[in-house]
Amino acid sequence: MGPPVASRGHAAPPTVGKAMLNKYARAFFTRVLTPFAAFLIRRGVSPDTVTLIGTAGVVAGALVFYPRGEFFWGTVVITLFVFSDLVDGNMARQLGRSSRWGAFLDSTLDRVADGAVFGGFALWYAGSGDDNVLCAVSIFCLASGQVVSYTKARGESIGLPVAVNGLVERAERLVISLVAAGLAGLHAFGVPGIQYLLPIALWAVAVGSLVTLIQRVVTVRRESAEAEAAEQQALGSEADR
Repeated sequence: MGPPVASRGHAAPPTVGKAMLNKYARAFFTRVLTPFAAFLIRRGVSPDTVTLIGTAGVVAGALVFYPRGEFFWGTVVITLFVFSDLVDGNMARQLGRSSRWGAFLDSTLDRVADGAVFGGFALWYAGSGDDNVLCAVSIFCLASGQVVSYTKARGESIGLPVAVNGLVERAERLVISLVAAGLAGLHAFGVPGIQYLLPIALWAVAVGSLVTLIQRVVTVRRESAEAEAAEQQALGSEADR
């Protein structure tokens, strides 16, 4: 599963704040994880294997713990496996094997992992959590996250840059949701009132994802119109010659 700070694919140009966060976070985790990545390489483990194991761990953590309301331990397990993507990216760089396949695999499994996280929330609220509204909000977060990613991929596939940094992209969705879930899980240890953080976070992610989706659709429409206008101008210039 791809984490918020690194992947083997290409991302849209970040804002200044995100660029600074990515720069320092990536430098820190590179220093910390490089020895472990080198150890795995010596043991003959491939980056793709680490990606697959990481995704399996995230899916297991989300779908085993979250539907039972064990948000703290579920988040601990998920967080441990989230770092697998930092490791596989580090391994790919050390091996000089960064590839289109690696980027594709990361992106595909990211969608699987994200679906498991929000699916776990939905299962909890559909069952013992007994809240149909929050179940629906969780499903919306799951679906909107997939669509937000699709809009960028589809726009790029038709030759557009999709140069926009949305309000709530994948990194923000994961950080907000996982931090809130982990803290909400402390309610089981006697911390009062903290369980309300998760519903607040889910509503925030839902609204933010909707805004981000609108931002990307508007951007693709604008870029498409500009590209078509440029093509028409080029055709007109050719005709005048």
